[in-house]
Amino acid sequence: MKSKVTVVGAGNVGATAAQQLFSQGNADLVLVDVVEGLPQGKALDILESGPALDIDSSIVGTNTYEETQNSNIVVITSGIARKPGMSRDDLLTTNRNIVTSVVKSIVEFSPNSILIIVTNPLDAMAQQAFITSKFPKNRVIGMAGILDTSRFRSFIAAELKVSVDSVRGYVLGGHGDTMVPLIGTTTIGGIPITDLLSKERIEQIITRTQNGGLEIVELLKTGSAYYAPAASIVRMVNAIMLDKNEILPCTAYLEGEYNIEGLFVGVPVKLGKNGITEIIEMKLTQQEHSELKKSSEAVRTLIEQINS
Repeated sequence: MKSKVTVVGAGNVGATAAQQLFSQGNADLVLVDVVEGLPQGKALDILESGPALDIDSSIVGTNTYEETQNSNIVVITSGIARKPGMSRDDLLTTNRNIVTSVVKSIVEFSPNSILIIVTNPLDAMAQQAFITSKFPKNRVIGMAGILDTSRFRSFIAAELKVSVDSVRGYVLGGHGDTMVPLIGTTTIGGIPITDLLSKERIEQIITRTQNGGLEIVELLKTGSAYYAPAASIVRMVNAIMLDKNEILPCTAYLEGEYNIEGLFVGVPVKLGKNGITEIIEMKLTQQEHSELKKSSEAVRTLIEQINS
């Protein structure tokens, strides 16, 4: 029996993720949005691609939550998108209210589901979903680290003119300007990045990674990134749906790991059918520890804004 995956938000990120998941044929999908006709139209369009792809999965669009009942995984992408000059933090109030409302509906119809939070500011929205749902911490996960790490690896591969498969590394911390690419453990074909690139060039790649989303917002002018975020969602859904126990950087609730208490922050986790089955604690340099702490405090500030 196929897994049932609901994607809330039929904008660019949600619809692209739904299309990619449908094309793999491992799940039946529900696409939800408040805009009448939008999820129905996109779902129908995706469904009609089935014969061309030789896929027999189902997908339906809806404006309510009844059809999402008993979903195994729920991906929440709904919220307003960033515009030029807008930080992720500017989205806080509006998207907090949206996420709260969505999560309440999901709890009603799919109380055993695993939540993947994509709405920005992501770390704070994951915290809000956790508080609202009252789900155990392993079943509320934020999508950020895979995206940030993918950008980091892309920039390194382009700089060195190598396959992305040769680049190994992690980006931890909050999904924002304070994210922490781990230079100490980044390798290219097993070779430390510091052996191949100058400190100055590495710093430029770190800065570009930290501003990766903003760079796309400024280029598009009327929208934000969605192909790479959607691919990152699909990677997470597959790890859970196929019980892969894959180690991936995700936003997880920490209770003392990395000396961080009571916050959702991006760290490596083991992801399988029950959600997060283990938080992986890496050995960090003193500087990386300090930067991760700074990043977590930026997340804490956002949480305090929510609660003020």
